[in-house]
Amino acid sequence: MAAQRRSLMQSHQIWTDDLPLCQLCGVGTAPNCVYGSDGKGTQSHPNEDGHLRFRGEDDSFLYGVFNGYDGSRVASFASQCLTAELLLGQLKSSRTDNDVRKILTQAFDVVEKSYFKTIDDALAEKAHLSNYLLPHNENQKVQERLKELEQEVSGGATAVVALILNNKLYIANVGTNRVLLCKSSSDGQNQVLQIGRPHSTDNEDELQRLAALGVDSARVRQAGQIAGQSSTRRLGDYRVKFNYNEIDLLSAAKTRPVVAEPEIHGSQTVDGVTGFLLLMSEGLINALESAHGPEQANQEIVAMVAAELALQTSLEAVAQSVVERVKRLHHDVFVSGRQRATYCSRHEDMTLLIRTLNYPMADAALTPTQGGRIYPVSVPYSTSQSTSKTSVTLSLVMPSQGTLTNGTNTASTLEEGTPTPGSQSPTATLQSTNTQTQSSSSSSGDGSLFRQRGSQAAQPDETGRVPPYVDFSQFYRLWGSDHSDGHSTQGGLGPQ
Repeated sequence: MAAQRRSLMQSHQIWTDDLPLCQLCGVGTAPNCVYGSDGKGTQSHPNEDGHLRFRGEDDSFLYGVFNGYDGSRVASFASQCLTAELLLGQLKSSRTDNDVRKILTQAFDVVEKSYFKTIDDALAEKAHLSNYLLPHNENQKVQERLKELEQEVSGGATAVVALILNNKLYIANVGTNRVLLCKSSSDGQNQVLQIGRPHSTDNEDELQRLAALGVDSARVRQAGQIAGQSSTRRLGDYRVKFNYNEIDLLSAAKTRPVVAEPEIHGSQTVDGVTGFLLLMSEGLINALESAHGPEQANQEIVAMVAAELALQTSLEAVAQSVVERVKRLHHDVFVSGRQRATYCSRHEDMTLLIRTLNYPMADAALTPTQGGRIYPVSVPYSTSQSTSKTSVTLSLVMPSQGTLTNGTNTASTLEEGTPTPGSQSPTATLQSTNTQTQSSSSSSGDGSLFRQRGSQAAQPDETGRVPPYVDFSQFYRLWGSDHSDGHSTQGGLGPQ
């Protein structure tokens, strides 16, 4: 019953109340939106995403992003139960890689079984009333109760969890969320690693798994969805777990085809790494890919994060700014009427979790004469009349080496030879690598999102003033040539 589920969820919450939140990460969110013909958006349902970010014992850290659907119940339950299953003494620094992977897998299994225990009574009542309706199909009260029960037991969630233990990174993924690891190298390049592939209806490994169970994988690929979702692994969703024989696509399966077993990646050392980790819900990924296509989505999101890290002074502001920017991009494509506008009529809930790894952030108190470094950021820009992108270079003041980053002195904690915040620009070249295909491509070229350029901190003149370090002379010249009617532009735009 509902009271039983609330009681179990509250018990998990009580167990984890004393766990401290991790201060090395930030989370940004945005609710779902459906656009009308006038371009105005409305929210079609309450936010169904969830997340977790805790610091445990033995210098362990646990992060997660949950993409709920048909309600937020499963996402909320999973975030609380997983935390209790992983950070209440189960993970010790003495654990081996195999131990950690086994504990992660078992935790997801416990979450799945525990959730279904909370709805056992509701499922039994639903089955009993469904049988009662056969000879009494006009009973209005029974029909209303069945609707209530369906709302209570329906829904599911996909989940991606990141664990850092002994300076090693482990990823556990169930479904269609995404994890990116951006690592800055000593030569000024940012390498972007997508850890794992989504468990979706176009994943060849997942299609082979389903085919081995007797499912027609060609039909699944063509349909693109299973019971309304593109994921082939998910938490909850009793329909595909208990009633899969009643679903046409899955009716031939020998055993349960849609599972909650996570795919574990790791360990991967993060000791001495400079960069950041991104956990993204499916809604955020789909919104960006709908607006700009899937080809450069990973590079684009990393570029946005790097640019915001150079501007913002808190990780919460960084994450929220990136989510808002994706939301604006998606909306702008819709109202533009361009080719991809048809893909952007709506978007689902969006969640972004950022965990920095010795990566520099802006310090609002620093100016070029107070130890700040000036870094040029090449920001991709596109007009509403054209889909081409032009890089616009802005100069940003960044903290120099040895300044406080996320409350710790990075210069004192990094080993010799490790890239430090003061030794490289956050606007380094992006390099993308997919860990499944082991392919790598560099985006340094004419179309790169970021370009590394040398710069020097401005020095005050004899009056004590710092000369401008953004040169607008070309802008003034172009403005004058575009708006001149043949008369002298003296006294017009620009410094006199």
